[in-house]
Amino acid sequence: MKLIISKSKNSASLYAAKSVYINGKRTTKIVEKLGTVAELEKKLNGQDPIEWAKKYIEELTIKEKEGTREVLVRYSPTKLINKGEQHCFNGGYLFLQQIYHELKLHKLCKKISQKYKFKFNLDSIFSRLVYCRILFPLSKLATFEESKKFIEQPDFELHQIYRALEYLTKETDLIQSFLYESSLKISKRNTGILYYDCTNFYFEIEEADGIKQYGASKDNKPNPIVQMGLFMDGDGIPLAFSINSGNTNEQLTLKPLEKKILSDFELSKFVVCTDAGLSSEANRKFNDRDGRAFVTTQSIKKLKAYLKKWALAPTGWKLPGSDETYDISKLDEMIEKADARDKGKLRVQVFYKERWINENGLEQKLIVTYSVRYRDYQRKIRNSQIERAKKAIDGNPETINKYNQNDYKRFISKTSITTDGEVADKKIYSINTNLIQKEESFDGFYGVCTNLEDDVSEIIKINHRRWEIEECFRIMKSEFEARPVYLTREERIEAHFITCFIALVIYRLLEKRLHEEFTCPEIIKELREMNFMEIKGEGYVPIYTRTDFTDALHEAFGFRTDYQIVTTSMMKKILKQTKT
Repeated sequence: MKLIISKSKNSASLYAAKSVYINGKRTTKIVEKLGTVAELEKKLNGQDPIEWAKKYIEELTIKEKEGTREVLVRYSPTKLINKGEQHCFNGGYLFLQQIYHELKLHKLCKKISQKYKFKFNLDSIFSRLVYCRILFPLSKLATFEESKKFIEQPDFELHQIYRALEYLTKETDLIQSFLYESSLKISKRNTGILYYDCTNFYFEIEEADGIKQYGASKDNKPNPIVQMGLFMDGDGIPLAFSINSGNTNEQLTLKPLEKKILSDFELSKFVVCTDAGLSSEANRKFNDRDGRAFVTTQSIKKLKAYLKKWALAPTGWKLPGSDETYDISKLDEMIEKADARDKGKLRVQVFYKERWINENGLEQKLIVTYSVRYRDYQRKIRNSQIERAKKAIDGNPETINKYNQNDYKRFISKTSITTDGEVADKKIYSINTNLIQKEESFDGFYGVCTNLEDDVSEIIKINHRRWEIEECFRIMKSEFEARPVYLTREERIEAHFITCFIALVIYRLLEKRLHEEFTCPEIIKELREMNFMEIKGEGYVPIYTRTDFTDALHEAFGFRTDYQIVTTSMMKKILKQTKT
């Protein structure tokens, strides 16, 4: 800092000033007005104002270096702000940036850039695509504009984003294997258990083309779709993904991606857990060799007759850790007679029975569980659907057309014959009680098949965590707004999902670092709202609300942005730390 003396005809004023860079230009900024020489002479009782001012500025300089100088900012109610000058910036991305750099994705971008010898900053583009996918999920054009909200401004052009997408697609396999290797250095990866599932994403187009094909849409949209297969590790962190055309049989997608994991990730022994839709006999046999195993859900309704009869029989049920057998048909009576404390225990108990079966050269264990709480949950859902079906009949039943297997419309029967056997003038609608009774016979039952010889409770525990891969898809579709997809070129479509995949990995690692104490909407909302007002030449004033979340965030990442002002030098240190 330095002393500036401004002289006028009748007085001389003293100012503390410092050199700063504003908009890339070096300029002098007044830090504090010390007063006129005449005023200071009266105030200082004969002490030389110039000498006092020099000493005072030396002290300010020391405080400036220590980051303890109080900042004084003057605003004028008569002075207009500069047109086009940005004052508000988002700093929530800094925490994502730290994980991005811990994963060494900036080095991966450098490696790709050197391979293809292009000049634009791939790291800057890729990182902004990832941060914006989490915080401000929009189109590529809108992402380019939204990235200007960050404290660090973009150093690329819009057309370079689209060029970058093409190079990312060429290196899909490298990106996934590199990400896995680098993630091992910052987080434990439970690769002993892998979860696999598929979902699809629709396009706002009418005609199928390339990988955009018509198929069974999980969003029930009459549009072309692409299919994503995703492997997740036992801790809920995504491991690998593949993109397939929308009309691909999802059972055929598991083996190709698993083979990539075996070769590129150098994994060999693990348990693959899937739902019933992906548990074809071929997939089970593939994971019944070379030290691998499988755990998959099994539809009780689709079992062979003799197995279904055994599974639904009321006798022969056990509790984990006990050899005593129970008759589940008497559970309601037991609950009715039990005291309040035991009622709750009986309702949540999970009873099981198991048997080994050997068919078509595949030996596997069938485990069936039964729970009163699960039975009551299924009946509650069904009763709600039956009420909707009754209202539909009382309203305008002619509008009831096609429905899927879980739709409430399945309970509505249509007939053109009266109860007397005569042809009716119009269709007669009623509730299908036979279907209700048939469905109720399976309430509370749940089936799992495996080739593991582990304890039943351990196998149930493995299967129970399948909800996390379903949550991964929900986050991508809801919070990350990965659908609908508006891109047309296939290489750009795949790059879009690479970005979503990386964003999901970074988000999951952030979630783990926060000890899973906050929900996904909470985390994203608060990161999105972590805004700062820039005071030119001084620093950044937080204009967000300090909460338990922001405290946990700062503690987990080792830096704070919630001081009354984060000085320019402090912010430079934070930016450097997030990239170390």
